[in-house]
Amino acid sequence: MTELSPLPGDPSELRLCISYTDDLADTPQDDTLERWDVSVLHEEKTVGSITFYRVHLDRGMNAVRVMEEESEELDEIAQALLDPITGSFTEDASSSLPYVGSSLLVMDKVTLDEPWRGHGLGAILVTEAIHRLMAGCRAIACSPGVTDLSSDRLRNQTEFDRVTTKIARGWELIGFRRYQGNVYLLSPASLELEEQRGAMRGRLADLGIVWRRIQGSRTSP
Repeated sequence: MTELSPLPGDPSELRLCISYTDDLADTPQDDTLERWDVSVLHEEKTVGSITFYRVHLDRGMNAVRVMEEESEELDEIAQALLDPITGSFTEDASSSLPYVGSSLLVMDKVTLDEPWRGHGLGAILVTEAIHRLMAGCRAIACSPGVTDLSSDRLRNQTEFDRVTTKIARGWELIGFRRYQGNVYLLSPASLELEEQRGAMRGRLADLGIVWRRIQGSRTSP
């Protein structure tokens, strides 16, 4: 087994900066689809990012059409969860979701700089971001996949599939479950999500302790 490289900084000092830019266009598309950008910061340097879309199913345009126009990834999720005629959740999706809101939150892309990968930080950061963005949403959806194809090893299909499977397992850890095809679904009312948030915070604290211990041993005479 390959030993993980030490983290480049204290993980307990990571911060999330969540932003939404409103261009005041006041169009049906903008009323339906909001893009929320999450920057992962360490000592004021950006070391990763997460992109979410909040989809309002009860205002603006038909959400299926808007998601189709935005990207293939959003279209895949819309086709699995939404009725193309009404733009609302399908009966099948509705039956598996408690009614706790009317919108759909889509986790679109998650990236971390190479030195920060491999320690489970993605799941920790995503859990925190979801908790801050899920208010008013009935479901959270994602389509696990590799977004950074810069590594030559990912050009090998076997390695690509292995990494993609590992990503999906990370999202399953916080409560996402495969719904249809490659679309995973999570209810904001999930007890597992709340329980995992505590576990993830404990994991982050442990990573920080290990990092500081390693730094201490390097500076000791």
